Amino acid sequence: MAFIDYYQVLGIPKTASEKEIKDAYRKLARKHHPDLNPKDPEANKKFQQLNEANEVLSDPEKRKKYDKYGENWQHGEEYEKYQQQQQQSRQQSRSYAGEQGAGFEGFGGEDFSDFFQSMFGQGGRPAGGRQAKYRGQDFNAELQLNLKDVAESHKQTLTVNGKNIRLTIPAGVENGQTIKIAGHGGPGANGGPAGDLYITFVVNDDERFKRVGRDLYATTKLDLYTAVLGGEVTVDTLNGKVKIKVKPETQNGTKVKLKGKGMPVYKKENEFGDLYVTYDVQVPTNLTDKQKKLFEELAADAK
Repeated sequence: MAFIDYYQVLGIPKTASEKEIKDAYRKLARKHHPDLNPKDPEANKKFQQLNEANEVLSDPEKRKKYDKYGENWQHGEEYEKYQQQQQQSRQQSRSYAGEQGAGFEGFGGEDFSDFFQSMFGQGGRPAGGRQAKYRGQDFNAELQLNLKDVAESHKQTLTVNGKNIRLTIPAGVENGQTIKIAGHGGPGANGGPAGDLYITFVVNDDERFKRVGRDLYATTKLDLYTAVLGGEVTVDTLNGKVKIKVKPETQNGTKVKLKGKGMPVYKKENEFGDLYVTYDVQVPTNLTDKQKKLFEELAADAK
């Protein structure tokens, strides 16, 4: 299998920051997603490469090994263990030579490229006909949701690496939360197990509500007359509209709590946050002469 340059796949330099890697992956993943390119046979292959590149470069440890060992990065641990064994052998040999009073040069150094070729061969296969089993790569994907999507549990079908995956999305998932689907990553090598699929939820902002954990915050307009005299106002919730009572002489900026009208709590059945509504009292405009006179009388009485 030809070596794939993950930096080239994402179109970023080797000095790219974590944010640049994430931004490049998001942009290209949306562009090449198989669901958006059903007639393009190369879209699935490109999307798989993007997931592989992001899975490696977004993980600091894996990226470090990839930068150091290149196409052999997955065998980096074997080489590092080999180096430790060599170092221990050299120390033991020097200790032995010191006790015997004789000079000893120890083992010669070995370049890691020579090590990989001698131990794994050109194709990463162990020498001597042995085939080591290797776990497949983990894949990373993002799922875009809106606030109403996560207000209740529901199912979605995702297409990842050419496979349809039926996924249950629990109510109350948070923005940036990641779940693991075992065995849906890249295939293993030489009979090794498949990797896992990690799905990160991106919950988009809602124009009506601000989410803070399990609670929601909203602002609703309140006319001056209802604020002064009291009455009712209709407000939006995630599950529809409700009417709430307004006390007389309600001040601008007053906040009221609607218990249990916030977000469902993740994996806690029948447990919900609250909705906090702030009143934005509206001053009337385009008053008639009669209305202005009434306000003048009110102002005079207040003095």
